[in-house]
Amino acid sequence: MENNKPSEHDITEVVAQQSAANPSENGIMMVINHSKVDPPFSVLWSTVLYCAEFICASMLISRYHESEDVVWMGLTITFMLVPSVLTQLTLTFVHRDLGRDRPLVLFMHLLQMGPIIRCIEALVVYCQAGKKEEPYVTISRKIKLKHGKGLGPAFECEIGHSERKLAVHRNAFKRTAVIQAFLGSTPQLTLQLYATVQEKYVLSTRLALMIISMISIVYGALVCSVLAIQIKYDDYKVRMKPAAYLCMILWRGLEIATRITTLVLFSSALRVWVILVGLTNLFFFFFQPWVEFWARKASLPDNIENNFSKLGTTVVLCMVTFLYACINIFCWSAVQLDLADHDLVEKQPRWRRLAIYYTVRFIENVTLIVLWYYFKTDFYVYVCTPLLVVQLIVCYSLAVLFMLLFHQFCHPCRRLFHYNVEDCLRCACCWRKKQSELPADHADGPQEHAPPDLTNHLTDRETDILDDNMEAA
Repeated sequence: MENNKPSEHDITEVVAQQSAANPSENGIMMVINHSKVDPPFSVLWSTVLYCAEFICASMLISRYHESEDVVWMGLTITFMLVPSVLTQLTLTFVHRDLGRDRPLVLFMHLLQMGPIIRCIEALVVYCQAGKKEEPYVTISRKIKLKHGKGLGPAFECEIGHSERKLAVHRNAFKRTAVIQAFLGSTPQLTLQLYATVQEKYVLSTRLALMIISMISIVYGALVCSVLAIQIKYDDYKVRMKPAAYLCMILWRGLEIATRITTLVLFSSALRVWVILVGLTNLFFFFFQPWVEFWARKASLPDNIENNFSKLGTTVVLCMVTFLYACINIFCWSAVQLDLADHDLVEKQPRWRRLAIYYTVRFIENVTLIVLWYYFKTDFYVYVCTPLLVVQLIVCYSLAVLFMLLFHQFCHPCRRLFHYNVEDCLRCACCWRKKQSELPADHADGPQEHAPPDLTNHLTDRETDILDDNMEAA
């Protein structure tokens, strides 16, 4: 006997078509789909990076112990255990396991194997999702972008228990990926590269650890960039294309590799001065959010955690600002802190900060490279140092170029910008042309010229978007 019962996928399509044919007054389309749950690839990838870096660091520590390199061994242990402990605390805090009866999970965290058990939990939830009907927990409303240009009607999707649990796992591992990258992998990579320069030879285990650490740092930077986009465009269904990820990897990889190489080379020639450079950067980025917080005379957010006192909230904010400072020492954090906000993140980041950051960082890198060139040791006699200087400057310039290309061509919400890179360059050229014509215009007397309006030429673009909204409604 033939089964005529419609499948869940068919029900989803029927509901979507009916909602499209009879939209509500505010143009919202209801989509019900309990079976489509994305695999937790980010959780699995973060766990693989964590385990690979931990194992390689342990093997390198054993090698240092055999050769009696006490200094390198102690620093390697520190940069391995400190981020590992912070990772366990973060996972425990996000999942709120301290008040629950889960002795096995807590024991795994004590053994520094928390990411492994969490990854297994996420995989089990994903495998069991869709096997039975689940009541929805909440409803998510998003606006779908049409080819990054127009806007369609808003979609409301029911989120079930399985999808909610996977979202908690993904958010937790995003935090741990950033912590592992900039509190563990970044100092670890800097240390091992400095040890390679000082000892004048490369160990295979050390090389493997440096490669894994570099991958972890780039992934952590990608997480920061994607998080910044999702926070700013929270009302939209944002999907990153492969070209965008490729551009971001080249941008972040060149930026971080150039920065770390510059600091290592500078420290090999001026060891004491690199401490001053590092502390200056750390203190500046650490106190910057606090100075802005005090200048606005704002108050601490009360609802970060219900069980936290004022002292506990202050400690958490200090840890967040410390992580923020460590990120900005090596690359652009993409996320700007707002300590007065509940989410601790500025919803409307200022592009001027991005321009100032990369301008100052480029000048600082060039200065450090030039100082290393004049105070370098005899070890670099067999290295073409002028070519190395040029390569580092060109690589950082390429990183800035890929950053501009990403925002101009690959950003998923670039059509929603008030102005983009091309608009800024065009207006800058027009402004220079007007400035060159000022002496002829001032022959009869001085006149005031208003600065160019960056948004005038985008009237048609914004009108098109509004038209699409009206059509969708």
